[in-house]
Amino acid sequence: MDRVRAIADAVLYEGYLLWPYRRSALKNRRRWTIGGVYPRRYAERNDDHWTMHADFLLETAPKATVEVTLRFLHAVQRQVMDGDTPVDELRRGDETFTTWQEAREREMTSGRLSVKRLLGNAVRIPVSVPPGSEAEGIGDGARFVRTWERVAGWVEVSAVPAGDGAVRLRVEVVNAGEAEEHEDAVRAGMLCAHVVARTGGGAFVSSTDPPERLADAVAQCASDGLWPVLAGRPGDHDTVLAAPIVLYDWPQVAPESPGDLFDGTEIDRLLILSVLSLTEDEQREMAATDPKARQILERCGALSSDELLALHGAMRDPRRDVW
Repeated sequence: MDRVRAIADAVLYEGYLLWPYRRSALKNRRRWTIGGVYPRRYAERNDDHWTMHADFLLETAPKATVEVTLRFLHAVQRQVMDGDTPVDELRRGDETFTTWQEAREREMTSGRLSVKRLLGNAVRIPVSVPPGSEAEGIGDGARFVRTWERVAGWVEVSAVPAGDGAVRLRVEVVNAGEAEEHEDAVRAGMLCAHVVARTGGGAFVSSTDPPERLADAVAQCASDGLWPVLAGRPGDHDTVLAAPIVLYDWPQVAPESPGDLFDGTEIDRLLILSVLSLTEDEQREMAATDPKARQILERCGALSSDELLALHGAMRDPRRDVW
């Protein structure tokens, strides 16, 4: 699970907050651009997804099971309150506190489903996160008030025979919320949504490099908004990650990477050196923007010279099975 969760978390937070990791940056004002599943009215007006699905093959056995997990981020509004007055920014000594939109991780799992049962009998797993709020004191009568809206929908899992001892599984994610405006849709959205499927007693088939005897069956798979690949230890066939970005089979996080930077298209060492070059005022704004930005700042500042040197490159034998 550690290998799968590491890459799934990288997918979950891809684009969450981009360099220069400050809320004043233009690129951080229009967020949640990857893998969003929004209420239907908003999505259809803005050419976004209100539903997405992935098809992939499973070589099955009489007692084979499958377990499906939906993971997504849920937008949380963080409002700074000075007493009873909402403010955009507040200074307390050397610290700055700002109003911002954070996110919470949400996860729904189907439990083990019999593949035999799924043939001709779709199973629907409800997605229901109630609205809520919480307060956090920050001193001298000031506080953060965090609020979130309801997220509603479902995940539907179904299967049809695909020949040669295989079945074609379909996992569909649907947002059943009600929203028409952008901010409302974001708060009711399943952000950076992706699916992890695991099997017991079966073996998933690569969607990008299937065996010849199953190539035609794989060609019949149709996915929209999700890209299914084999995940976990290279060579294993018990897990599929269906992500909103294109990956290869058995994707891995480089062992030299010291932690999340939320931008898999950039080079870690360049981002880290850029963080280390920030002025004190820029560092203060970065720390105030988001707790995860503060973690990046602290992590970069704590790297040793050997850890920084390792980011300049590594030699690997491409014939090795694992890193």
